[in-house]
Amino acid sequence: MSSRPTPPLATFPLAEYDARLARTRERMAARGLAGLLLFAQESLYYLTGYDTSGYVFFQCAVLPLDGPITLLTRRPDVAQARDTSTIDDVRVWYNAEDADPAGDLAAIVAEKGLAGHRLGVEFATYGLTAANWRAVEHALDGRATLVDASDLVRDQRLIKSPLELAHVREAGRLADLAMEAARQAAQPGRLSGEMAGAILSTTLKHGGDLPSEQPIVNSGPRAVYGRGVLGAHRLESDDQVLVEFGASHRRYMVCIERTVILGRLTDEHATMFRVVRETMEAMIGAIRPGAPLGDIDAEHRRVLDASGFGADRYGACGYSLGATFAPTWMDVPPMIYSGNPLIMQPGMVLFPHAMLGAVGSRRAVGMGHTVIVTEDGCEQLSRLPLEPLIA
Repeated sequence: MSSRPTPPLATFPLAEYDARLARTRERMAARGLAGLLLFAQESLYYLTGYDTSGYVFFQCAVLPLDGPITLLTRRPDVAQARDTSTIDDVRVWYNAEDADPAGDLAAIVAEKGLAGHRLGVEFATYGLTAANWRAVEHALDGRATLVDASDLVRDQRLIKSPLELAHVREAGRLADLAMEAARQAAQPGRLSGEMAGAILSTTLKHGGDLPSEQPIVNSGPRAVYGRGVLGAHRLESDDQVLVEFGASHRRYMVCIERTVILGRLTDEHATMFRVVRETMEAMIGAIRPGAPLGDIDAEHRRVLDASGFGADRYGACGYSLGATFAPTWMDVPPMIYSGNPLIMQPGMVLFPHAMLGAVGSRRAVGMGHTVIVTEDGCEQLSRLPLEPLIA
């Protein structure tokens, strides 16, 4: 537990972080872990408030079962660690031809009396590359027993506290504002990038933050893509634009997906919109505490397959959201797929979405928005109707 007051730039009060650390140590003890090597930036943000992009280099925090947490990072992150996090002990490794941060980490492990003990490691994270893992494995070979503990903090993060949900709801408000700005920017002759710019500028103008991934704004035949693509494209008088993005408030992401139509709504598009709306309504109706996550995708498949669009649907229909860092706004696992046995609980934040991309005609319709699982169902964070957005 930190002896300092709440850091000036921390997202939450000190008591929130202390409670999270206490729960983490309880789980560590239950697994027989003497320490935890934290490589996931999301874990560091959750447990201490530490906010940085420095995880793209070698960075690790050592959390012992007893005693203070120690962060090993580069010099540019020292001030941010002290101003955003509850971490008092910050160690630095310097760039040099003979730099050996994995060796420095091994020295910290020994200093804390963790040598020879069982240590958990966060493997499933962008904060630990294969090259860095090989260096850590070599440096600690014979000095500690290393086991996968990627889920130890992640599982806790699935259930949001009331303080976290306040940021989630604010991100939901920003998402609606930004989607409306995107619709207004959708005019024939303009570049699709202007819609992405409207999304980002609106979010920032209203107090949000840059998202952990760029908006998806795919126009014309590119609307069938499930990912963003390079290059701005000129919008046409009769066009379709698949828009999906995450709005961020203190790194808590809320996603929304809609399809913007310029000009006339074709009969094919009208049919696709009707089917996707019915699918989303069935999926949202399946979100309730005590039910398995796979129930959502079971409804997704049931409605789309019965409609004749089964060949055009995706293999999963959403994912969990939380406080995330680049390169993605998805906070996974879990994904929402058929047969997923994870039980939904109040406080989970999910993004269910239904996407149809007709490969033959290149028509596309996507809809989705973020929900919070409640005691008796779910709270939908978007007020925008499940209808085409006509520009």
